[in-house]
Amino acid sequence: MIVALLFIGFISLMLLGVPIGAALGLAGAVAIALANADAQWFGLLAIPQNFYAGLGKYPLLAIPMFVLVGSIFDRSGVALRLVNFAVAIVGRGPGMLPLVAIAVAMFLGGISGSGPANAAAVGGVMIAAMRRAGYPGSFSASVVGAAAATDILIPPSVAFIIYSVLVPGASVPALFAAGMIPGILAGLALIIPAVWMSRKHKMGALEASLPRPEFWKSLREAAWGLAAPVLILGGMRMGWFTPTEAAVVAVFYGLFVGMVVHRTIGLRDLFPILREAGELSAVILIVVSLAGIFAFSLSTLGVIDPITTAIVNSGLGEWGVMALLILMLITVGMFLDGISIFLIFVPLLLPIMQHYNWDPVWFGVILTLKVALGQFTPPLAVNLMVSCRIAGVRMESTVRWVGWMLFAMFCVMVLVIAFPQLALWLPAKLGY
Repeated sequence: MIVALLFIGFISLMLLGVPIGAALGLAGAVAIALANADAQWFGLLAIPQNFYAGLGKYPLLAIPMFVLVGSIFDRSGVALRLVNFAVAIVGRGPGMLPLVAIAVAMFLGGISGSGPANAAAVGGVMIAAMRRAGYPGSFSASVVGAAAATDILIPPSVAFIIYSVLVPGASVPALFAAGMIPGILAGLALIIPAVWMSRKHKMGALEASLPRPEFWKSLREAAWGLAAPVLILGGMRMGWFTPTEAAVVAVFYGLFVGMVVHRTIGLRDLFPILREAGELSAVILIVVSLAGIFAFSLSTLGVIDPITTAIVNSGLGEWGVMALLILMLITVGMFLDGISIFLIFVPLLLPIMQHYNWDPVWFGVILTLKVALGQFTPPLAVNLMVSCRIAGVRMESTVRWVGWMLFAMFCVMVLVIAFPQLALWLPAKLGY
């Protein structure tokens, strides 16, 4: 009865418009009180303990820093210079600007771990450029929203940091390495429908007439941005710093590029940048800490073992269970953001993963691919919300375009499920 109230309460609060973090914490607190009705203070002293325990983990220190990196590079003008360099390489023509948008979003994924920040940085430059070239706003928003979803696969990734905290045996460096090949495959898969739809519907007719940037000049201007992922990922691989320390290095590098090299960030800009990053980081970390209360109530009520037993004994078999989990998470991903999905479902899925001896790093990549799909799956798609706001279009207008991109990334997820070495080869090669 209390278990049913836990989930009914959580869903009801969400439907009433209560923020997800608050809904998790309130539902968990009520369940704890009902389960400990005879105990002193109804067992509610466990709430502050688990609130702090949800935050008191070293890898989470990287999250505010990577969020800050995203804000800095968003304002530093790096995205515009990368776009010009990419256009200088691929040239002009129907379908080339969507290709550039996806390529630049993938590259910025190696700088910041936040999908919405990536969508804002790329969308701020590319949506206006695509509008000038004759692309509809709904198509441009679809391309940018889908492209930004590769951000949580290509390291550094906030999603992988959260997963490493929840799952023993999955280190941050191993997850970062595991996400690289699937992330690149996801980006390449998105390019195919984007270019195909552009040419089929004769979009971007004005693109060929726009001037092509000079190659060497655009390379010089983009060089500082191109060096950022090399510094961040190369430094981690060489052992110069940990992923958490890499985030701090990236912050100072971004400030140097923005304030000294490009001079697009002044002292007056620092406070808005810090405030924006602080607000977004606070939202993420408060959800993480409140989800700790929800997870504690799940374990206290003994919910996890019966659910695991029911799924394992359902007669579906190993791959039938995998298909069931993917279907369930696709449905949930339409309504919940990625971090909430991890915090709610990973404690439930961990025993299933252990029962089938699935590699925790590979399973983390599968879940993150699912979260990436959710970031541009209507009706609640955080990346698509950002790109639609920049383009000034309603999310419903993107459905006809975004469906093909969802199918393309779904195919990549199926490939990674069928061939685990796509995720596991690079971590093994690097010694993780």
